[in-house]
Amino acid sequence: MLSRRMALALAAAPILPAAAQPAWPAGRPIEVFVGFSPGGGVDVMARAVAPFLSAQLPGSRIVIVNRPGAGGQLGHEAAASAAADGYALGATTMPGLVSHPIERPVRYRVADLTYLANVVDDPCALFVRPESPLRSLGDLVVDGRARPDILTYGLTGIGSDDHLAMFRLEAATGARLTPVPFPGIGQMLPQVFSGQVAIAAMNVSEALPFVRDGRLRGIAQAGVTRWPEMADLPTYREQGFDIVASASRGFVGPGGMPPDVTQRLIAAFGTILADPAFQAEAARLSMPLRPVLGAAYRDLALETEAELRALWQARRWTQG
Repeated sequence: MLSRRMALALAAAPILPAAAQPAWPAGRPIEVFVGFSPGGGVDVMARAVAPFLSAQLPGSRIVIVNRPGAGGQLGHEAAASAAADGYALGATTMPGLVSHPIERPVRYRVADLTYLANVVDDPCALFVRPESPLRSLGDLVVDGRARPDILTYGLTGIGSDDHLAMFRLEAATGARLTPVPFPGIGQMLPQVFSGQVAIAAMNVSEALPFVRDGRLRGIAQAGVTRWPEMADLPTYREQGFDIVASASRGFVGPGGMPPDVTQRLIAAFGTILADPAFQAEAARLSMPLRPVLGAAYRDLALETEAELRALWQARRWTQG
């Protein structure tokens, strides 16, 4: 029980009106969950955005929390299940965000998340060791037909953008390869460099440093056009395969976030993406930008979900 003195003190304490309560973010850290290991495309994007986001939210501190596993699912679930108060966000990637609920149970619904901003659109691509006999997408298809399920390719999760790009190639050509999933590119690349895995299926920005230092050679990129940073690498379409695929990377929050907090975050991301200083940093990091904000980002997610559900009905990518 309260003592008489404590009860009198509480009764005399002033009750602060709502306007006097500390305003979000109130000096508290904002956690950003990343479902991949440090050094991958989603992690690089999140860390590049963090100081700019903190500057837009005076008093805040952005903390990157890596939760690698299940192709990003663990990070998506951590963000989706967090308190919807603006102090926990998720750095996400599509199609993984929408493909995982189609193929297996997850602890979130795509339509229920709070969509803040897409930042990056990073084309899928295929890379091999310089000494690999595979010189083109055509070589890969021939080998994948002649030796079904023998040729291996590494990727960062079943149902990821890279996996679905390869899945579409197999469906179009009859080639069959074996996917080897890893928690992140940091675990995948040593297996490719050593020859234990024949091909690295990854995004162009992730592979660029290893192409430049001569440890990887590109076979094809799946952009609509060639990415300027890899202007000598032909697209799938240029090699006769009508496939376009990429990873969209951005930020979401748990469903039910306060509208004022949501709008402040969307406005902050809009300012960041238009900031020449951030654009210069993105260019330095070779991040291909594609700003999509708020409701338009949610529409992009729902459109991707509908397309993948149709693909799933035609052939389930988890069944090989």
